[in-house]
Amino acid sequence: MSDTLDTVFAALADPTRRAILTMLLEDDMAVTDVAEPFEMSLAAVSKHLTILTRAGLIAQEKRGRVKWCKLQPDAMRAASVWMQGFGQFEPVNLDAFERFLEAEHLSEDAPSET
Repeated sequence: MSDTLDTVFAALADPTRRAILTMLLEDDMAVTDVAEPFEMSLAAVSKHLTILTRAGLIAQEKRGRVKWCKLQPDAMRAASVWMQGFGQFEPVNLDAFERFLEAEHLSEDAPSET
């Protein structure tokens, strides 16, 4: 599972690949349509698509003479489950923490009664 997570996170680390995934949220797209908004060669976009395919984030299939890309959202499930594990901690209430520190500081400065 660790190798799978590493592959998914490595694929998601690149902003171009994240943009491609966002585009594919709408619908399946031909490779040429995926490449259109990017200022790079079709070969460079194809390399990004290969990385996304290896990570299982997209599938590519040939329909006639056109290669199509389709989002595979289930591939992110393991990564999502892993990230949700970090959500188990309560967010820190900074105001309450500041009040606590002030109260502690005041109690340290108060003269002790002996």
